[in-house]
Amino acid sequence: MNEVIFFGRNLYPKLIKNEPDIITKPIQFKFENENENENENEKQIKQIFSGYSGTFFLFKNGKLIQYLKYLDSNKNIQTIKIEIENIQKVFPGDNNVAILTIEGNVFAKGIDINPKNPNKFINISSLIEDTNDRVIQDVICTMNSIYLLTSNQNVYGIGSNQYGQLGLDSETLEKTQKPILMMKNVSKIFSGSSSYSVFLLNSNQELFGCGINYNSKLGLGKSKKEEYIKKLTKIQNIPKGKIIDIQSGYSFSVMLIENENENENPKRKLYSCGVYEYNGFGKDQNTYEFTEIKSSLFENENDNILDFSVGNAHTLILTTNSKLIGFGNNYYGELGNGNTNNQRIPIQIELPKLRFNENISNYHILCRNEKSFLYYSPFLSPFSNLEEDLIKLFGRKEFCDISFKTKNGEIIEAHKLILKYRLNQNQNEIEKLKEIISKKSIKESNQIFEMIYSNRIINPKLYSEIKEIINLNEKIEEAMKRIYLNENENEKDFIIERKEKQYKFPKLILIMRSELYRGMFLSVTNDTSNKVRDYSELSNKSFQIFEYWIYSNQIKDEIQITQEIIDELETGIDYFQLNQTNPNLFDLLINKFNNQN
Repeated sequence: MNEVIFFGRNLYPKLIKNEPDIITKPIQFKFENENENENENEKQIKQIFSGYSGTFFLFKNGKLIQYLKYLDSNKNIQTIKIEIENIQKVFPGDNNVAILTIEGNVFAKGIDINPKNPNKFINISSLIEDTNDRVIQDVICTMNSIYLLTSNQNVYGIGSNQYGQLGLDSETLEKTQKPILMMKNVSKIFSGSSSYSVFLLNSNQELFGCGINYNSKLGLGKSKKEEYIKKLTKIQNIPKGKIIDIQSGYSFSVMLIENENENENPKRKLYSCGVYEYNGFGKDQNTYEFTEIKSSLFENENDNILDFSVGNAHTLILTTNSKLIGFGNNYYGELGNGNTNNQRIPIQIELPKLRFNENISNYHILCRNEKSFLYYSPFLSPFSNLEEDLIKLFGRKEFCDISFKTKNGEIIEAHKLILKYRLNQNQNEIEKLKEIISKKSIKESNQIFEMIYSNRIINPKLYSEIKEIINLNEKIEEAMKRIYLNENENEKDFIIERKEKQYKFPKLILIMRSELYRGMFLSVTNDTSNKVRDYSELSNKSFQIFEYWIYSNQIKDEIQITQEIIDELETGIDYFQLNQTNPNLFDLLINKFNNQN
C-alpha cells in the first residue's frame, strides 16, 4: 500500500496532472497510470528518488522502477520500466543516473559516463581495475559525478572533476570515464544530487571533503574560503558524536549527529554550514563551520529527529512526534507551508492526516530540485521494526542453542531452528556457515547473522560469499510457520479460547501478525500465561478466515466475503491490532469483497 505526499514545483515533470504548477500545501500523490490489476506486492514503494533527469519510484520487489520525464513538446509523461534485476538503490544526479543492485554492481548512464550513448546503462563497477574491489556497498550520484564505496572500504570517483570533486588535480584530469581511486579505509560517503562536492568519513571517524566550497559549504572554517577545494581536505572541529548523514545543497550542507551516550534512544541534532539564506540560523552571515541548528520545534526531550533531507536550497525534518519542519528556499512552495516566502529559521508544516501515523518511523523525506516528498516505506531500514524485534528475541539466551566461533575466538550464540529453516533446512549448510564464520571478524559475523535472520542483504561482499546457502526466496513468516508446526512444543504455543474450545497458535506467528501479541511476547516478564481474551464474538466463518490468515497471510479463494464478515472482522482487527503485514487482513477482505461484487 502506498502513501506519498507531495508539494513544491509540479513541473519537470508535472507529477500530478490536474494540479497547478506550484503546490504550496502537502497533498496526496496518485499514480496516474497505476494498473489496478497489478499485484499489491508490486505496488509497495521502497524508495523515491528525484533529480534533474526525472523522478524514480523504486518498488519493494526490486525489479520495477518508474522513470517519469517529458518526452515531447506537449510535455507528455511516459513511464519507463528499467530492466535491471534486484535493484537496491537509485540515485539520479544532474546529467547522470546510478543504480546499485543487491549483488553489488552499479549500472550508470549519462553524458559524463558514456558520451557516445548517454541513455545506455553500463556496469561502471566492472571498470574498476582491481578485480577484487568490484563489489559496491554504496553509491552517490551528484550533479556530474558518481562515487562508489566498495565492500573493501575504498572510494572511487567517476565523471566530472571540473571543480576538483573527485579529489584530483582538475587541471590535468577534467573528467574520467573509468573509476579513479580517491581514498582508502572509508566507512561512509555523503553528498547530494544538487551538489558539486563530496564528504568521506574514514574508519577513524575523520571527515574529509572536496569540490565546490561556495560560501564555505564544506565546513572547513574561515581559513579555507577558496571556491574550489581540489584535494581531499580534513575537516576540523566537527561536532562530537556519531555522524548519521550529511547532505549538501548547492551552497550549504546539513549534518545529522547522534550523541555518543549509551541510552536506548540517543538524541539526534542537526548542524549546518554555508550560505546564510539556507543554513537555518536566520542570520545575515555565512557559517564557516558545522554549527548546531537550535529550535524549540525539535529540541523537546521527548521528541527526536527521525529523518531529514536537503534539496537544492531547502531542508525538511521529520520528528518522532510526527512533526514536519522546514527551512530555506520556498519560491516554488517546496516547504509546504501554504505560501512562497523563504524561511530562514525552522517552521512547522501542517500535514494532512497520515494513514500510517502510528508507524511514523516508517515515513521518509525526499527534497530535490524545488520538490518535496513525504512517503511511507517500511522497507528502507536494514530491518523493519518487526524484524528488529525478532532478532532481539532470537538473541535472548533462552532461545539460543548453537554457538559459532569467529576468527578471533569470539562466541556468537544463535537460534538453531531458525538457521535450519533459513539455510535450506540442511544441517550441512550450518556446518558450512560455521566454516565461514571461523574466518570472519565479529563485525562481519554479526552482519551475516543479520542477513540470515532478516532475509535482507547487509553487505554485498558477505552476501556473495554465503548466497549459495541462503534461500533468498523464503519469507521469514513461512519459515516460522514450518518451524512451529513441526516443532509443536507447548512453550512455543499460545492458546486462544473460543466458545469453550482451545486453539493453539505458534507465538512467533502471532508476533508477525499482531502488535498486541508482539508487546506481550517480546517483553521480558514473569507472566507465564498462555491465554488471551477469547474470540467468541466471531462467527464460525469469520474465525476460519482469521485462523487461515494467521498462518498464510491470505484468504481462501472459495470463501465468500460479505459485508457482515467485514464489519465483524474489522472490529477484531482494530481490537487485537492485527495490522503487521502488507497487505493486512482488512485490505485483503476489501479487495476480495470488491472483486466478488
